[in-house]
Amino acid sequence: MTGAPPRFDRTFDPRHGEAVPLSALVTRVVANNSGPFTFHGTNTFLVGTRDVAVIDPGPDDPAHVEAVLRAIDGRPVRAILATHTHRDHSPAARPLAAATGATVYGEGPHRPARPLELGEINPLDASGDHDFRPDVRLADGDRVTGDGWTLEAIATPGHTPNHLCFALEEEATIFTGDHVMAWSTSIVAPPDGLMADYMASLARLIARPEGMLLPAHGTGIAEPTEFLGALVRHRKGRERAVLERLAAGDETIAEMVRVVYAEVDRSLHGAAALSMLAHVEDLVGRGLVATDGRVDLSARYRPV
Repeated sequence: MTGAPPRFDRTFDPRHGEAVPLSALVTRVVANNSGPFTFHGTNTFLVGTRDVAVIDPGPDDPAHVEAVLRAIDGRPVRAILATHTHRDHSPAARPLAAATGATVYGEGPHRPARPLELGEINPLDASGDHDFRPDVRLADGDRVTGDGWTLEAIATPGHTPNHLCFALEEEATIFTGDHVMAWSTSIVAPPDGLMADYMASLARLIARPEGMLLPAHGTGIAEPTEFLGALVRHRKGRERAVLERLAAGDETIAEMVRVVYAEVDRSLHGAAALSMLAHVEDLVGRGLVATDGRVDLSARYRPV
């Protein structure tokens, strides 16, 4: 009923704090911030050999900052780039910039994906890095270059409105942040993120020619077209499940979650409810679902 998810790969050795070469141009250092939403920790990537870019500098953890500086090993740092402004991705930008003199790049400051309704509370607001201010704001298609490497910004809103992926032209690789991950689906929760934006961003990546994806958590994805297609089918399956449950008489998010996520540990039903709310909000916007009040977790819904 819900659409089978992709075959997730949870076999990953983080080797926290070590510099792990992944290719001729890419090295990974994993922060020791494991958790239910970060898997084994945040992957900070170094791109380049003679000079480097740092992608997703990670949490403001002095031990991780020191590990990244050891991996840089005195080379010039041309750029520090944040895929987005969650606290496991961008806060280390400033201490790294202070230590290296590098320019910080990002789409912009942290913000919700849409204006909040009167009295609405963003349940994920505490996870945002509200202090992040890039030195240079990047738009879709902008490029950051160094000695032997070129990174293209790809606007991929959905998880957050300021989410960017970065394509490494020399190795046909895309650093996907939290937009696409091998270990789990990405959280899309209003008003922090929007499902319509997320689906459009998946379509953008499917149309790209690159053959490798490197997410900010977990391992890489070597067959991106197949994997991305499975993600789309899974999300479309969740959408069908919402419509089927409403047709069966369910009226609330909680009622739908109990059935659609029956095989998921109940401790994760809160996160599941936020994901389902994102689908409902999208369906209301498309005129397929109606509600008499605000679109939120407590509202009652009906099919149109």
